[in-house]
Amino acid sequence: MQPGLRETAALSRCPDLHAALVPAPEAQATWHEVLEQLYARFSNRVEGRTPGVAFLTVGVGAARDLAAALHAPVGLAASCELAHLAALRARPGEVHAVGAGTAAEQAFLQVTPLGHLQVLGVPLCVLERLAFLGLRDLGGVMAWRPGQREAFLGVDVGRRVNRFLNGERTPGVGKYHAGQLLEMSLAFDVPLTEPAPAHAALGALLPELRAALRGRLSATRQLKWPLDGAALTRVAGLAFGETGALPLGVDRLTVTLGGLAQPSRMVGLWAGVAELKVTKGVLARFPDALVRVEWLDPWAYATDAQYAWVDWVTGDVRPGRMTPRHAWRPPPAQAHERVVQGVLAFLEGRDP
Repeated sequence: MQPGLRETAALSRCPDLHAALVPAPEAQATWHEVLEQLYARFSNRVEGRTPGVAFLTVGVGAARDLAAALHAPVGLAASCELAHLAALRARPGEVHAVGAGTAAEQAFLQVTPLGHLQVLGVPLCVLERLAFLGLRDLGGVMAWRPGQREAFLGVDVGRRVNRFLNGERTPGVGKYHAGQLLEMSLAFDVPLTEPAPAHAALGALLPELRAALRGRLSATRQLKWPLDGAALTRVAGLAFGETGALPLGVDRLTVTLGGLAQPSRMVGLWAGVAELKVTKGVLARFPDALVRVEWLDPWAYATDAQYAWVDWVTGDVRPGRMTPRHAWRPPPAQAHERVVQGVLAFLEGRDP
């Protein structure tokens, strides 16, 4: 059997073959699951607008692992179009790479079969006309002038091919957005004009949509230091409560930690800056030009409790635009009044 073989041709070769028709929603859901796996295992930049064709940003090693894992042909190139053409010339489970540079790309395009030009939007009828002229690869079309290509292929297709041959290609892949769109629809023989039938239709749709939500609810919360057992349990519990999944029934609970990092700090712009002559020269001309950062508590929530800018020479706190805002403190008179009121409340036996 060959991929893309028509059902009648397959049945003629194998009469006992059982052909099953896969509904479009099921096929779309399966394709989304494949994209989710590619996103989780190989790259955060995945595109799969056309079912069966996915573009990823990976290296050579990851491309080989991908081809072996899915037993699929993989093309590796600097642009999406070249990668697609390279994948069409690769065997299942193998990687066909296009070398970097104009010379390597031109050599690859010269021997590209005409049947693969559908990647560039060339219709099948045009490919049949090219084959009738005796052309077998893209090299014959590249020998034509741009005007000849537009005249034979058509203005739209010819311009698209000309732009591709001139180097106008898709260089990168966009970031993948996890999750998929859930849709439920009903078709009506007669348009709805009354509220009652509309409510009845919604009542028929929403239960199916509610059932489709099973296994798809997730929540994300930002962790705060310290990461002890109680804190992790509390944060996970809050995230679980935000999903509202309990009314739907929970079959599996998964906790994933990602984006973990510790705060880094850089004391100065140069290593051993105190010994540099340029530092002494700057301080001699501009005594207030340089400051140091004094770390108080990198894990504190308030900015003024994390660090402070101090003078380079004296070490005193240097107020300025970069200085963290200190917490508001009441004036001395107001603070004294609060103390007095607290003492009176204690003596009178009432709540201050």
